[in-house]
Amino acid sequence: MAEQIAAAIDWWREAGVDCEFDDAARDWLAGREPAATALQEDRSPPPAFVPPVPPPVEVPQIGGDPAAWPQDLAAFAAWWLAEPALDDGLVHARVAPRGVHGAQLMVLVDHPEAGDSDLLLAGEQGRLLNGILAAMGLTAEQAYLASALPRHMPHPDWSALRAGKLDALLLHHIALAAPKRLIVFGPHVSSLLGHDPANSADPARQFYHVGAQIPALAAPGLDTLMARPRGKAALWRALLDWQGG
Repeated sequence: MAEQIAAAIDWWREAGVDCEFDDAARDWLAGREPAATALQEDRSPPPAFVPPVPPPVEVPQIGGDPAAWPQDLAAFAAWWLAEPALDDGLVHARVAPRGVHGAQLMVLVDHPEAGDSDLLLAGEQGRLLNGILAAMGLTAEQAYLASALPRHMPHPDWSALRAGKLDALLLHHIALAAPKRLIVFGPHVSSLLGHDPANSADPARQFYHVGAQIPALAAPGLDTLMARPRGKAALWRALLDWQGG
């Protein structure tokens, strides 16, 4: 029987028939739906890429660890000239604050003048300040003069300085100096100490307190007063109100 079947197959092969034919209809896709479904899913658009949220960048504290800050005014002045964390490691061209502890008035500016070297506010801005102090019945030696930044910086990045908590260092400096009153020249510095610069046009709102006990006056920058003489008259009126209050 096997030989007969093989002979029959050989006969059909020699006749050119090498496939099996069937008249009955057959669904060739039957049983293949899962594959078709998978193919359809593969054609769907990929999910939108959502980049991972980067971790928050920790801004170094200006001046380093507050626990290591000097606790007396004399040590602070020496530290101000040498501490690398005050200015990204730069220590050249720094100018120390000057004056006495417990002064009747502390003057705080944003940074030293361009020509300052051994003495803070030794140029034109310093001469204008001397005139303001004289009108108040004071000399520069009777006041305490300080800057928020250790060296002359024409265009400081105040947003970065705020992020570096410069305000904490300023408050520490003021606490060590322990003045009776404080004048802050420049809106950037006064804003770090709690004053809203948007209120500077209203003389009554130029007055505020630093901490609980130190009355403060927010004044335009000394460079602004030099460029706009009318500002000097407005400052004089504010000083009269402040001293009389």
